[in-house]
Amino acid sequence: MSEESKNTIRTALIENGLKPGIEVYKKGGWWTTSEFNWNQVCNGGLIAGALAIAESDPEYAKFIVPHAVESLPKALHAYDPDGAWMEGPGYWHYATRYTAYGLCALQTALGADFGLSDMPGLRATGHFPWYTTGPTGLFLNYADSGERSTHKPMPCMFWLAREYSDSSISDAEHALLKQGNATPEHIVWYVPPSVAEAKPPDHDRWFKSPVDIVVMRSAWDDPNALFVGVKAGYNQVNHGHLDLGNFELDALGVRWARDLGSDDYTLPGYFDKKKGGKRWNYYRNISESHSVPLIDGKRQDETGKASVIGFDSNDAEARVSIDLTDAYRDRAKQVTRDVALTGLRKAVVVRDRYELTSHHDIVWAMTTDADIAILPDGAAALSLDGKKLIARVIEPKGVAFVMESAERPGPEKPNKGVRRLLLRVNDATGNTNISVMLAPVWDDGAVESIESKLLAN
Repeated sequence: MSEESKNTIRTALIENGLKPGIEVYKKGGWWTTSEFNWNQVCNGGLIAGALAIAESDPEYAKFIVPHAVESLPKALHAYDPDGAWMEGPGYWHYATRYTAYGLCALQTALGADFGLSDMPGLRATGHFPWYTTGPTGLFLNYADSGERSTHKPMPCMFWLAREYSDSSISDAEHALLKQGNATPEHIVWYVPPSVAEAKPPDHDRWFKSPVDIVVMRSAWDDPNALFVGVKAGYNQVNHGHLDLGNFELDALGVRWARDLGSDDYTLPGYFDKKKGGKRWNYYRNISESHSVPLIDGKRQDETGKASVIGFDSNDAEARVSIDLTDAYRDRAKQVTRDVALTGLRKAVVVRDRYELTSHHDIVWAMTTDADIAILPDGAAALSLDGKKLIARVIEPKGVAFVMESAERPGPEKPNKGVRRLLLRVNDATGNTNISVMLAPVWDDGAVESIESKLLAN
């Protein structure tokens, strides 16, 4: 590279990046105290930029590095306790990539990252993206993830594997690179495949508060495996939707229950997330587009929280229980949702339990790309990509599924061909249960009935 080109880059870096960054630090700008992705993106980029020209212009690094080192822990603590990310897997990659840029630059240029890599949760975070990827390759797509967001190669996985001597992380990335393209960062941070046979990861995982999600699967090495991810957490997180209790389901190589993902960020008030804010005018962000309970046709409270109150797993089945009461606190005394892999992990049961003090109309809902046919007995046959899944009402008796369109007019995204499978229970009161079995049609047929010790408990 010519000296002229180097000077051009240096000048652009200073004028467009480092100087504006320093002004934000001086003013205490919002991202310097944020616990979300912009903190890592801005701090990581500024560290790398300042250190890149530190030999010729040391004053920028002298100012930026100590300020960034002070700011970064405010976001890095969000990985606690087990590496999950509340903004979803897509934003996990965005934030973690820049974390790696910044910490690696500190380590290589200064010989230390000042304890930042010791932040609790960061050591385990490389497990998060592959646990939250279904057999279809699609992420558990909560928050403002891109529509049908897929797990692609991520060079920061090599950095994490090297930093924390965890070959399971680098081996997972090598497996992914067989299907996708490497980047220059993969070369910089390269970790060779391990020679020892790796212990298979657990089929099920609970990523604990504040993210509070559970993922369960029938197998790791089968593209047709059954996978379900369920979300608790907090509706007010950055990029959050009104989606507490939402589930996504893979089976037979198909995603049956899906999240629509984000809408257009330029929509007026899209990030106005306060109670009653404009963000909650957009279909993709609200409960009515998600696979969550609806009471009296109303969405979840914008400030609602939900927590995992039970998680059980054995070779035959797995179950998560979520307390959703706070999300419906003005309409119900108690709301809980159980989601279980049952029938030797060949079917999913979603069971909602309500304690009501007055009469309410309740809706069980699932968002899907599948064609839906309502059967004479009230069950529903779903068809997608030549595969089939049967949805059966376990309780209450005498209630049949219905279907509605999830399509929307502009300027919102159209959701073309997306449908909603619904179960309406009108005028419910007291203790009311709604249980639905989602049974993929395997080569040997679909599970017909529940035989679950975990649900019985």
